[in-house]
Amino acid sequence: MYKAPVEEIAFTLNHVAGLAEAVEMGRFGDLSADLVEAILEEAGRFAGNEMAPLGEIGDRQGARLTDGKIKTPDGWPELYRHWREGGWNGLTAPEAFGGQNLPHMLNVAALEMWNSASMAFALAPTLTMGAIEALVTHGSDALKEKYLAKMVSGEWTGSMNLTEPHAGSDLGVLKTRAERRDDGTYRIFGQKIFITWGEHDVADNIIHLVLARLPDAPAGTRGISLFLVPKFLVNEDGSLGSRNDVFCHSIEHKLGIHGSPTCTMIYGDGKFGDEKGAIGWIVGEENKGLACMFTMMNNARLAVGMQGVAIAEAATQKALSYAHERTQGKAPGWSGSGMSPIIEHPDIARTLITMKALTQGARAICYACAHATDMSHHTDGDEARHWAERAALLTPIAKSFATDIGVEVASLGIQVHGGMGFIEETGAARYLRDSRIAPIYEGTNGIQAIDLVTRKLPLSSGQQVQGFIGELKQIAERISASNDTAFGETGDRLRAAIAALETTTHWLLETQAAGNAADALAGATPYQRLFGLTLTSCYLAKGALANTGDGGAEKRVALCRFMAENLLAETSALKDRVVSGAASLQAARAILA
Repeated sequence: MYKAPVEEIAFTLNHVAGLAEAVEMGRFGDLSADLVEAILEEAGRFAGNEMAPLGEIGDRQGARLTDGKIKTPDGWPELYRHWREGGWNGLTAPEAFGGQNLPHMLNVAALEMWNSASMAFALAPTLTMGAIEALVTHGSDALKEKYLAKMVSGEWTGSMNLTEPHAGSDLGVLKTRAERRDDGTYRIFGQKIFITWGEHDVADNIIHLVLARLPDAPAGTRGISLFLVPKFLVNEDGSLGSRNDVFCHSIEHKLGIHGSPTCTMIYGDGKFGDEKGAIGWIVGEENKGLACMFTMMNNARLAVGMQGVAIAEAATQKALSYAHERTQGKAPGWSGSGMSPIIEHPDIARTLITMKALTQGARAICYACAHATDMSHHTDGDEARHWAERAALLTPIAKSFATDIGVEVASLGIQVHGGMGFIEETGAARYLRDSRIAPIYEGTNGIQAIDLVTRKLPLSSGQQVQGFIGELKQIAERISASNDTAFGETGDRLRAAIAALETTTHWLLETQAAGNAADALAGATPYQRLFGLTLTSCYLAKGALANTGDGGAEKRVALCRFMAENLLAETSALKDRVVSGAASLQAARAILA
């Protein structure tokens, strides 16, 4: 059974990502180290004791649609009520609407624990949190007054409605339409697919944020508007009124996350109400909806990255437990009676340590991204701009690398289990099934690579990424300057990986500046992994250098060295793929005809 790694999470937040220093500097008001510890401990207890057992039930039962109503797995409505009563939905929300206004770093740490316990369940509050931020940033005072308090409390949930059958990542061709009414409302007509938690039975109301196009809107993405469309209309006194003209037509039968209802939503076909059309209100300005939705999507991308970390952590725990219990053969040097536990075999040990290194590295990347976001909100002027750019640079890496790692580690977990891993009863397969959606969610990882190379590397004319690489070089130098033989060849391996990252970064910037966008994009995905592996090793090294006196230094040094000497050599091959792979890709296109 999953047990939240609270000590590891706290260490990474405080000593790798930068939370302890920010708290000490007073960046987050009265937030103290003791309060951080208390929040993490309680989140871990709830995730392990209450959520994890029901996560298994959710995977077996799934969400069920009958007569237009969805029934979530047994115990989930009660679990959601307990979760909401714990105040978890409003950790980062404004105090004016009942939130706690805590750092984003604490929220993503809690999200890791929720997703490890049950990714399918955690998707509901994840979408609500994103909807809250979109409304806080772009909603009118009237919308905030009517909806935010109950969304922050978790009494009402939120959903994000973008995708249509013909419009996946290309939102410019969406067909859902909106019509103006004289009373300031709009009528929404159309179909949305793959809507996570678009209908359910755990909360009284669902607040849909829907992208649609007005009749006179410009073509493409410039003509998209964002609308708030509640499942139930809300009366002036805040009570629920009549049913709006929106409903769930069907739910998807998915590879994983079975407990999460993934809905096809129909807006405005006359099923409810006196007139066809779902009643909605504009969020932000007409034809500026995509900018509003990106507020929600950017948070969601980091949250999806945390799903990758969470699945990797849960899969690692399960594989490690199994490897201690399962006996097979006799490992070299085994002196005990009978067969040895498989963890004694070098190949199994290598696999498990690989899982731990990748998981911890992905965690650090995501927490560092959250830290940059927090700092951008708690600083001013050039410093705020620097942190906003750092968050922008890290977001596509956090989303893509962590979700790729989630799939990779879950697959390795099955391998550790051997044939038993392919059997559903062991639970190892669930992690691989659940993890596979994350590299697709919120912009596929290929789209994240495009974003990283074309939009994020050029920030401040390339100075942001070059400055970041400079910081990584300092970590490598500190390893070498420590003269600690326990690090082995870590310093040299780190310098080589950072040099590969620097070379490919300059090549990509220069290639784009020369107008060769296709060549740059051919290497975008391997570059993204190169960046992620280098950051993993650097952040593990940063953690290994931390002198906290907690007794874990020896293990952190060993994990850092393993990563550098066993996994980091891949960066050299990735550099070659980035710089030299475009010509062969173009030459090979003919085989796809």
